[in-house]
Amino acid sequence: MTVAARLHRTIGVRVGHVQVGGGAPVVVQSMTMTDTADAAGTARQCIELAEAGSELVRITVNLPEAAAAVPEIKQRMLDAGCNAPLIGDFHYNGHLLLTKYPATAAALDKYRINPGNVGTGRRRDEQFSTICKVAIDHNKPVRIGVNGGSLNSELVLAKMQENTDRNLGRSSEDVLNECMVISALQSTELAIETGLRKDQIIISCKVSRPRDLLAIYRDLSTRTEQPLHLGLTEAGMGTKGLVWSSAAIGILLHQGIGDTIRVSLTPRPGGDRREEVYAACELLQALGLRSFSPSVTACPGCGRTTSSTFQELAEQTQHYIREHLPTWKREYEGIETLTLAVMGCVVNGPGESKAANIGISLPGTGEEPNCPVFIDGEHFTTLRGNYDELAVGFRALVDNYVVTHYSRKDGR
Repeated sequence: MTVAARLHRTIGVRVGHVQVGGGAPVVVQSMTMTDTADAAGTARQCIELAEAGSELVRITVNLPEAAAAVPEIKQRMLDAGCNAPLIGDFHYNGHLLLTKYPATAAALDKYRINPGNVGTGRRRDEQFSTICKVAIDHNKPVRIGVNGGSLNSELVLAKMQENTDRNLGRSSEDVLNECMVISALQSTELAIETGLRKDQIIISCKVSRPRDLLAIYRDLSTRTEQPLHLGLTEAGMGTKGLVWSSAAIGILLHQGIGDTIRVSLTPRPGGDRREEVYAACELLQALGLRSFSPSVTACPGCGRTTSSTFQELAEQTQHYIREHLPTWKREYEGIETLTLAVMGCVVNGPGESKAANIGISLPGTGEEPNCPVFIDGEHFTTLRGNYDELAVGFRALVDNYVVTHYSRKDGR
């Protein structure tokens, strides 16, 4: 299945001002990790995530205090000029909170329902339908979000028993994957029977192993026209989380499967929640599906680059871009397409620098202490001096390029 096929096969769902599926570009989303009852802190993190590139922001709504805080969170975001759609994540008691707090139901732009956590037996269907009815009353979309860690136990037991009784010889992994898809499809049918329109429903089936995610979504994508949200849940920390998420989500996106994504990274204690947003944006940009931010090509280093100057300059340049990008996006058209290169020696330095809009080639071990800078393929100047002087000079060239090469949105 091609990317073009994905864009034309799915139903489109409006989440606030953002369209998911139906021909729209793949959408990035993230989730806060604040106490939702802390309206000021949660709104602040929502704004930070949105400025980092998250086009949808999700918050947990787990307690009455959290539900009561939602309208204030939404208003604080709007007062700060942040119009990112706000999603409420509900488990166990969503039917109670959404009916008890109608202002919360109205303030949220989408509800996430986990069909494995809305109750058991007849109560499960009744409570699931209650949430759907609230969505109907407020004309809100929902995401039916199945999770491997909270899959409907009744469904799993029935399918495991069927596998044994009929001697099907299927692995427990295969049975669980099938149950994920069945749960999503059955819940979608129930939502539609309750009165939700098809253009109000997004589906996800999240698991924690890449090969399972691939199998589930390849199956799911052939059995529904609803937009699909991709994500490897509990992906983990650092390199492991990035690699596992990219391996699974990247393959599916390349095959044309998926309309919105989240990279669910575990941050370090005190870490930056925005890292998961940066990762999702970089993944889409690497696949050529979206452009979110200027890209920095940087030398990996080798025995020719015993100085750490190129590493420090590359890191500082990346930080500088992230720091200034929200302002640049507000003021300039097309700034996301800017490319930069910070290279460490003469082998690939000049060539990669010429391929970028702005590139600098630092000297490797034993090379002349000159740093030629290329702009749009032509040698523009040569920088010399210590690290601080190089950093200041390179930043000035970046600023000047932005001002002189990109049109201002205000027409000045």
